[in-house]
Amino acid sequence: MKRFALPRTGAAAVVSVLSLALVTGCSDSGSDSGSDSGSGDKAGAKDPAAAKVLSDGELEKLIVATADVKGFKIGPADGSEQFASSKKDIEVVDEKCAPLAYVMAGFAPGDEVSYVNRMAQEDPAAKASASPTKDLEDMTEEELDDAMNSITDALGSTMTVVSLSSYEGDGAEKTMSSVSAAIDGCGGGFTATAKDEPQKFKKIAGEKASGKGDESVAFAATADADGSPVVHAEVARHGNTVATYFTLSLAAFADDAKVSDYEIPAALVEAQTAKLG
Repeated sequence: MKRFALPRTGAAAVVSVLSLALVTGCSDSGSDSGSDSGSGDKAGAKDPAAAKVLSDGELEKLIVATADVKGFKIGPADGSEQFASSKKDIEVVDEKCAPLAYVMAGFAPGDEVSYVNRMAQEDPAAKASASPTKDLEDMTEEELDDAMNSITDALGSTMTVVSLSSYEGDGAEKTMSSVSAAIDGCGGGFTATAKDEPQKFKKIAGEKASGKGDESVAFAATADADGSPVVHAEVARHGNTVATYFTLSLAAFADDAKVSDYEIPAALVEAQTAKLG
């Protein structure tokens, strides 16, 4: 995945979150808070033990793609040698908080049988006008302001790591329970280490979930760095399949950024839910 150049102070804040958030790579697969964080009314409506366990290949066909949702470019969530390539490379000081670390790393939050993920980024063309047609030195002050605003709009696009994982028996339900328990029990934050790089989150707060699937929970995490805004995540169960969404806004990490009201793109969640049936 491409790295983005940000102002120095913004980059310092990004490192605190992105070095955990962008660890995605190869799978090692072979209400408003807590356990009622927007859980769907359909919880328990299906018997997960009777649901089919899906393979990696089947999940590949079900995970959201660019053609499924307007305004997004979706591709592989490529790993990097400097980041973890599997959940085994992530150590969490407080084990009960591990499911949250896995979600923010784009991995499956439980003991999955199969797993795939993707990176979805809002298409800058959908948020900004056409690229400047003049060189900067040839622009009027008004044209320069317009160009800078377009760049800011593009920077303000969100990045969302989407993952799908499948479980045997009641594994998906147990996974949801572990995520809910982590939201309730890790409010004061936790530390996760990947590739010997500790990443500390100072606050975890439950949020209202979309209510999609048989049950869903959501949370916000704040990194332990000056000026760090929150990042957002949701976990939804669809039978034996669990979908996770982890969203951040690049603009929220830039110098003097005021972006704090962004959220997981509803269109992306809708598109993924539709593919899962």
